[in-house]
Parts: sequence; structure tokens; C-alpha cells
Amino acid sequence: MIDDPAMHAAAAQALELIQDGARVGLGSGRTASVFVRLLGARVRDGLRVTGVPASAAIETLARTERIPLVTLSESELLDITIDGADEVAPNLDLIKGHGGALVRERIIAAASKRQVILVGAEKLVQHLGERFAIPVEVIPFATGPVARAIKAAGLAPTVRMSGAGDRADVNQNGNVTFDCALPAPITDARIARTLEALLLAIPGVVDTGLFLGTADRVFVGHSDGRVDTMTRASDGT
Repeated sequence: MIDDPAMHAAAAQALELIQDGARVGLGSGRTASVFVRLLGARVRDGLRVTGVPASAAIETLARTERIPLVTLSESELLDITIDGADEVAPNLDLIKGHGGALVRERIIAAASKRQVILVGAEKLVQHLGERFAIPVEVIPFATGPVARAIKAAGLAPTVRMSGAGDRADVNQNGNVTFDCALPAPITDARIARTLEALLLAIPGVVDTGLFLGTADRVFVGHSDGRVDTMTRASDGT
């Protein structure tokens, strides 16, 4: 991914937002790994930052890149979180979580002053759910009742399996993930928020991959090195 011109361009653009002394949330997945490598190079050149990683893989990479790591503070917000997304709607609502770290990504985003998302142009959609199912993280004890409730809501849940395909994939939190296929893409932001509330109300659901209203900026990288910027308006659109 470091050789992907689109991701490299978007990550380089995000790097310009990192000020000396910043506390930075480090998202998960391949996009975040590109940013972490570029940030590590800047740190070795003298930039002073501390990071909070959203996944074990990003933590390992950040340590390799010699980025100082800290834990989330009770008294101080992170200055910025840099992360990726699976889908980005025109109003900057997102689907995230296909990398398996959605709960920690949510916590880091909520603990940050701002969340900036890096994607390639292929991640842009007109309506959420055009390309991806909605990940839902679930406590293993509750998988049966949760599956029943999700089906009653009109979605089709599938347990995410391990790489070998012989068992449910257990994530860093000790939970499992349902990838919930929609009957049709979500055409209205209000419907997305109603669906999010419905899913979160199911006992045993930890969180969903609907990240609604969390991003204030999206950098869209292109293969020619160009970067487009999408910004959330003051009214949330």
C-alpha cells in the first residue's frame, strides 16, 4: 500500500495537518499503515508527536517506526485522528469496520478534536451500503439473540469467519462481527441514524460500523497523485 500513489498522496496531505507536539489517533487497516509510515519518517526527522493506535497491527507498526505511544487521557483530547473508511457518502457519513477494529476506532474518534479520513476514489458512494455490508460487533454469548433481532430488522447477518474459514473470527476485544447486508442502500441520512439506534439498542451489540457525523474532512487520493478534499459543512451536510 505504501506504493499506492492514491493512498500515498492522501496520507501525505494528512501529514501536513500534524503539528509539532500533537497527540494523534492512529486508525487501523492498510490506509492507516501508509500514514503511520510517513509519520514515522517525520518523527525520525525531529517531529514531536505521540500516538494512540486503534489496533495491535498499527501499534506494532508505530513502534517499528519509533512513534512514541500513549494511552487515552482522562483530561486531554487527542488533537486529530487519521483513519480510513470502507464507504464515504456525500455528507461524509461512513461505513467502517471491515478491518475488524471498529470499536477502538470509534473510541479514538470520540476522544479526538477532529477525525480525518483517507480513501481512494473507489470508496466514494452516493448512498451507504452500495458496496459493503454494515459490520456489527457482538459479544459472543449474545450471537443467537442478536442474529434474530438483526433479521427482524430486515438485515441479513453473516458471522465473519477466520482466515481458515473454520470458526468465527474473534477480534482484539474478544468479540465477533456480523456483516449485515442491507436490502437496499440507505438513501436518507435520517434512515441511517434510525438504523444505527435500532442496532445499538439490541442487547449484546457493542457497536456498529456506521460512523455518522464523525468525520470533518475526507482526503480522496487519485492514482495521478491528485487529492480532493471533502469537508463537512457547519450544518452537518
